[in-house]
Amino acid sequence: MYSINPDFLLSEHDFALGMDEAVLPYLAKRASRLTVKGKGGAPLRVYRYDADAPKGTCVVLHGFTEAAKKFSEIIYSLLNNGFSVLAFDQRGHGESWRDPAISDKSLTHIDRFGDYVADLENIVDECLRSMPAPYSVFAHSMGGAVALLYAQAHPDVFSALALCAPMIAPRSAGMPAWVVKNMSAAACLLGKGKKRIFVSKPYHGHENYETSCCTCEPRFSWWDEHKFTNPLYSNNGPTYAWVREAMGVTKKLLKKGAPEKITCPVTIWQADNDWEVKPEPQERFIARSQLGKLFKVKCTRHEIYRSSDETLYKWWHDVLCFLRTAQK
Repeated sequence: MYSINPDFLLSEHDFALGMDEAVLPYLAKRASRLTVKGKGGAPLRVYRYDADAPKGTCVVLHGFTEAAKKFSEIIYSLLNNGFSVLAFDQRGHGESWRDPAISDKSLTHIDRFGDYVADLENIVDECLRSMPAPYSVFAHSMGGAVALLYAQAHPDVFSALALCAPMIAPRSAGMPAWVVKNMSAAACLLGKGKKRIFVSKPYHGHENYETSCCTCEPRFSWWDEHKFTNPLYSNNGPTYAWVREAMGVTKKLLKKGAPEKITCPVTIWQADNDWEVKPEPQERFIARSQLGKLFKVKCTRHEIYRSSDETLYKWWHDVLCFLRTAQK
């Protein structure tokens, strides 16, 4: 038998059983699978979930090399806590559009980071506005950068932004950021923009928990198996163009007047052992935000939402309390 806590999170001790017998069947009954055209007409896979007597809607934005399904436990909790949910696979991920020039499904590409934002704009207009208001966001990593850029351009749409280790500035594999940015830009100029960056290797099967961004092995193993059995979930590395665009996000998010444009409450939860994104730019962003707060979560890696129960339960309860402010 599986266990579920008061906030509708599973126990790590019987996690796979709980996902198979409770979470996935529940989501399947409530999911509307939609196809929405993103930037340039790219078809995007969108999932709409309707809660019983919802008091608002939360948009869930996944991170780099992820997919909406990876957040099934989080979506299940949101639904059972009074939020309808809108989630989607960002372009180049999951079941959404991929550049036809790239045959390797484990390779993640973007022409312009703004395409992610334009996709979100289309999905808000086509799907979110027909769902119960007010609207909030839960976003992880790259999804956090997309949410912030969207909110800077459209400050009147969302009532709260809950950001899990947002990618305001990605780490650069031990090299100076300017070196990585110039190297990737040069590769793009040489026609290699859609090629895999040299420090990355194609997906080769099951991944290593010890070197992962996760601190809960059962949660890691559940998604690792999904990646292994479905090529559409096998994203594991970037193209030179993706790196060039990701390295340029920091300047956009922190430029003069940008953080100040966001008028809704923004909370960043910062992992204390994060080798994917830098902490200092997160702190600089919040210091300039009108209604910003930042909390460091101890004993976590980049994927705070896949922590062990002891850490996860407390953190997620805090996230829910924050999101409920958007429902009032």
